[in-house]
Amino acid sequence: MSAKYTNIEQTRLEKVERLRARGIEPYPHRVERTHTSAQVLVEFERAEAAGSEKPLQATLVGRLRSMRPMGKITFAHIEDGYGRVQLFLRANDLGPELMELFNREFDLGDFIQARGEMFRTRSGEATLKVQDFRLLAKSITPLPAAKDEVVDGEVVQHATLSEPELRYRQRYADLAVNPDVRRIFRTRAALVRALREFLDLHDFLEVETPVLQPIYGGAAARPFVTYHNQLKQDLYLRISFELYLKRLLVGGYEGVYEIGRDFRNEGVDRTHNPEFTQLEFYLAYADYFKVMELTEQMILFAADKVLGKHELQYMNHTIQLKTPWQRMELGEGLLEIIGIDIEQHPTAESLAAAMQAKGLQFNPNDTRGKLIDGMLGDYLAPTLIQPTFVYNYPRDISPLAKSLPGNPQITERFEGYVAGMELCNAFTELNDPLDQEARFIEMGHDYAQDDEERHPMDEDYLRAMRYGMPPTGGFGMGIDRLAMLFTDCPNIREVILFPHLRKEEE
Repeated sequence: MSAKYTNIEQTRLEKVERLRARGIEPYPHRVERTHTSAQVLVEFERAEAAGSEKPLQATLVGRLRSMRPMGKITFAHIEDGYGRVQLFLRANDLGPELMELFNREFDLGDFIQARGEMFRTRSGEATLKVQDFRLLAKSITPLPAAKDEVVDGEVVQHATLSEPELRYRQRYADLAVNPDVRRIFRTRAALVRALREFLDLHDFLEVETPVLQPIYGGAAARPFVTYHNQLKQDLYLRISFELYLKRLLVGGYEGVYEIGRDFRNEGVDRTHNPEFTQLEFYLAYADYFKVMELTEQMILFAADKVLGKHELQYMNHTIQLKTPWQRMELGEGLLEIIGIDIEQHPTAESLAAAMQAKGLQFNPNDTRGKLIDGMLGDYLAPTLIQPTFVYNYPRDISPLAKSLPGNPQITERFEGYVAGMELCNAFTELNDPLDQEARFIEMGHDYAQDDEERHPMDEDYLRAMRYGMPPTGGFGMGIDRLAMLFTDCPNIREVILFPHLRKEEE
């Protein structure tokens, strides 16, 4: 045996050898199955209710989750993707040789097939009385950790997993032993289906745009860079779908959306992962007020479909999703929370002095817009527990948004906040190609080359705009953060199947 195996793994490998020596293949090619665990329990209860005297025959498959040998009988549980069913094995039914085979060579974690008839034990549990069984896949490595659970009045050991980083690194084991984690990802999948259904019902067209882009844009983020050998050019993993989706409105579509992956070379924390799922939609002839209404309706629709109610519990808060959501002008919110009227401070220097007078922490090299955004994130956002749209943002941090009529320094942009967390970002989209070109140039002058707020010039996007882009409302939302809210998960890693982690120390 290789030294890389533990003693338990070596013992299980010896079982594989013994099984093969007896002519039993531990990893057979074919499987028989008549019912899932959920189906057999429903059908059995129906037969009982109907007073049927004919035993329900079933062939079930699943992973062994408990084993309790008790002399000439053994109780066990198997679990498939739909639930758990108890097995009852008896020497009188199977013979002593098969009982010995099961008790000696089978382990927790093994996948098995069991055929028999359903009955109810004295304790009332629906159970399969096993007439024959076979191994489907031998588990070499035991599922991690253990805790005690009471089944039928007896203490039984089950595998579980609780240490967060180990759970994220070994998500396969986490899913195998934690049914609550499996439920999180079923909820996430249902959430995505609901969002897609809402947009389809509102006549949006689902599209796909490039993941590898020659010029990145559409968001304030640092990209990942790769290289195409044949084309001999640098390419960027997209940080947003925005500029490509808006090209499609130039082409004549009136509503488009995409649900897919974005990649941002930024820090990892409770609400950020470098690879994440984003929903963006763009609607012609709409402004940011119309997008606010659609956002409320879409989240409420998803809550109906996934949760069956208009409220959710998140981090000990009861969040009411009913419409309309609160609206808060950004300047008014900062004045109320911090006591600084940003309209009285038209320059970064003036605003920084006011912030210093209040004892606030800030980067003295930041632009005025970034100073305002910092105050929003640090002081205002944590107070926004119930769903709130914060609107009207500085131009220099909103280069793709249309300015307010009569006030070129403020844009028609909003962000949606729930439970103190930014959930979405939306604009009345800038559709003036001359203004857009000036913004790109302005950003190039005002920001350093490595500043993530800097947007590179995209000549092809400007060319598309010059053909004419209709008035448009645009929207972007992180699916992962919405999944956090719908599943009451405090960390984004809980709702991403395989989150990014630091390299594991050897």
